[in-house]
Amino acid sequence: MGFNGISGVLNAPGEIPWELVVLFFGAGLIFVFLWGKKSGGLAKFTTVDLIYIGIGAAFAVVWEFYIGAFLGKFIPSNPFFGVGYMGRLIALLIVAGLVRKVGVGMVSMFIFNLLSDLISYGFSGEPMYFMYEMLTYGLMMDIVIAIAGKNLFGIRSPPRKSAVDKSKTDASKNSSSSHYLSKIPGVYLAAIEGLAIGVFWAVPEPLFYSGFIAPFLYGGVVDWQKIIFGILAFIPSAIILGAIGGVITLRIVKAVGQ
Repeated sequence: MGFNGISGVLNAPGEIPWELVVLFFGAGLIFVFLWGKKSGGLAKFTTVDLIYIGIGAAFAVVWEFYIGAFLGKFIPSNPFFGVGYMGRLIALLIVAGLVRKVGVGMVSMFIFNLLSDLISYGFSGEPMYFMYEMLTYGLMMDIVIAIAGKNLFGIRSPPRKSAVDKSKTDASKNSSSSHYLSKIPGVYLAAIEGLAIGVFWAVPEPLFYSGFIAPFLYGGVVDWQKIIFGILAFIPSAIILGAIGGVITLRIVKAVGQ
């Protein structure tokens, strides 16, 4: 007996134990909150931030279901490169570069999944797909944002002002200037952080979806050889696309004057 298309299978052969999944998601959320607070990447979204997030997530959906689907007709299906993945990754890298705050990844993926359900998939299997998109792709992007702090993609953000005394403001400036990432040239940092997000994004579908979400929803047997092959096959293109996307993001953010 299931709910909304969710069978709730926890003992499928080869399935990742649910305790490990919960532990990873919980540890990831705690990490981005604590480290983002330390690095300066944790801050409230402004109205402009939410506009960027909404536009970026909507464009990612348009690319995934329309532009990418059209271009995919001319590119043979293969396990090494996904046209839809490419557009979604670069679109959300640009959003992350414009906003540069912890949570942008998860909020973007929430909107992406909501729009995807509305125009294509329907809501069967929810809320599992919301959790999957937000706590894999979104959380992994936010981990990089938390680590980078005010230096995401080589964009040197000024300290965000708040109602504190001058001594605290000065301390914040000194902390920002001494951040180890601030010593790396911007274009290299953009490529490295884009690469990191690209590699992280190569993992969720073969590992988390095939290893836990799919068997949890529908049952079946988990094929670990297929999972390992999927990860290894997708990483090379993810490295290239992530690095290129990071550099593109740096150029776009500079062009809009941030």
